[in-house]
Amino acid sequence: MPHTAHIRSHRKPRSRSASTIAMRAGVAGGVLSLAAAGASASAYADEPVTQTLELPALTADMATQVAQSADATQQAAANYQLQAERDAAAANAAKQAKADLAEAKQKAEAKKKAAEDARKAAAARASRTAERTTLSATSTNSSTSTSTSTATGSAAAVVSFVKAQIGKSYVLGATGPSAYDCSGLVQAAFKQVGISLPRVSQSQSTAGTQVSLSNLQPGDILYWGSAGSAYHVGVYVGDGMFVGAQNPSTGIVEKPLSYDPPTGAVRVL
Repeated sequence: MPHTAHIRSHRKPRSRSASTIAMRAGVAGGVLSLAAAGASASAYADEPVTQTLELPALTADMATQVAQSADATQQAAANYQLQAERDAAAANAAKQAKADLAEAKQKAEAKKKAAEDARKAAAARASRTAERTTLSATSTNSSTSTSTSTATGSAAAVVSFVKAQIGKSYVLGATGPSAYDCSGLVQAAFKQVGISLPRVSQSQSTAGTQVSLSNLQPGDILYWGSAGSAYHVGVYVGDGMFVGAQNPSTGIVEKPLSYDPPTGAVRVL
């Protein structure tokens, strides 16, 4: 036999062991089938073994439901946010309305008070006008006047003192002897007869007994303004005349009652 002759191999053919995986998509039934075949050392090594695993498939209906659910959730969130914004706006509007109402009430009260003050002021002016008219009529008709023109006793001393100050200067806050203000002059005059009067006009206008302007006597204290809140005082000296520290331009002067009709009078003596 030639040495190059083909010599049959004594090795057994190598048995091939392999695993084959096949995947089939079950479209009609919506099932994914997985087939696995493997070789085995047993007698059934060449027989394929198939195992089927069923998984739910995402159908078109399920996808639609998921999408609708997501849309519904998003819409609900938007609705909640919108309602929260509306609630906040309503709360702010209510708060502003409350503030506006309070402001309107304050303005109304202020207007009401201003109207009441104006009414009272008008009534006071009308009262003073009526009193001045009565006083003027009394001063011009001496035959019907009950005023006493002749001062006696302490009243004469008061009248004498204030007349002696005529021509001196008016200085606010001054109490003599070279200058006076209105209440300073009255206080100094009554001090001459041992009577201590309050320092200011407001208090002097209530220091004695209120008397009618048609029944004045020398030595009575005249006041301008309301009793208890008078802004000026003087002394009645008889014959329809009074002496007072009027103002810085005129100083202490003697004038008829018609020059500046007083509001009322008090009697201390």
